[in-house]
Amino acid sequence: MAVVTAMGSKARSRSRAGNGAFGGLPWVLPALILVVGMIYFSIGYTGWMSTLDWNGFILSPFESVGGENYARMVSDPVFWRALGHTAIFFVVTFTVQITLGFTFAALMHSRVHLAPVYKVIVFVPNVLAPATMAPVFRVIFDANGTLNNVLAEIGLHGLTRPWLAGDATAMAVVMLVTIWQWTGLTFILYYAAMSQIEPEVLEAARVDGAGNLRTLASIVWPACRGTTFALATLGVIGGLKTFDVPWLIAGGGPNHATEFLGTYIYQTMVEQKHFGYAAAISVALLVLAVAGGLLTTLRRKEDG
Repeated sequence: MAVVTAMGSKARSRSRAGNGAFGGLPWVLPALILVVGMIYFSIGYTGWMSTLDWNGFILSPFESVGGENYARMVSDPVFWRALGHTAIFFVVTFTVQITLGFTFAALMHSRVHLAPVYKVIVFVPNVLAPATMAPVFRVIFDANGTLNNVLAEIGLHGLTRPWLAGDATAMAVVMLVTIWQWTGLTFILYYAAMSQIEPEVLEAARVDGAGNLRTLASIVWPACRGTTFALATLGVIGGLKTFDVPWLIAGGGPNHATEFLGTYIYQTMVEQKHFGYAAAISVALLVLAVAGGLLTTLRRKEDG
């Protein structure tokens, strides 16, 4: 009887061990399938497709061209122009957004009347879909649109212009819309970071005679450094992936003035049917996004 009991205990132990090893598998299996089966497989498939000369049709023939698509990318002036636009776009939008977001957050932490209303007003653009707001901005900045009509009505005819038809003004409109849309997220993150600062620290600074600007520069801003680096990481990746706003508002034009890597990939793949070359640009975008994210993370660790 004792032998049977011992054998039963061992069997139950093995059963529990087996359940412990694989009992959680059904819970992680969907995420595992999603990550490995869709994301990593898609990355690998895109890398393979970047070595082909193919028009994208399933039954159409394709030719392996090795690294020719990458060589074409290196010598493509439109690619480099799109990459330059991405760099300028990131610098301008990131600088303005953190300036406005930090300022709004500091103001909302002070005694401002109707602060909850202002918080909602600042954050609302963040939840609007680009497909919804893009037609509105097209009407505003059209050559015969709202902005030019208002300028003409108040006697500023010299300032009217086809905003979306000029190289510099079209990019400025894209940046303005992006800043308007995403400043709310920057504000919320800075507001949350400022909420973690101990009130005693701020009170001690005031007792020592520090004014509002000195307190913001010496205490609040350094305390929000981690948030700034997180926003920089999001800004780098978001800038490289930018597609919806420039495409819906300006269509990448005029003359590639608002061309980004995302819009160029779409034009190359969907409109020109050069799937291999579009895949090569996609691989370059992925590499740049990962490198940008790693650089900002490493910089944060060095400063931390």
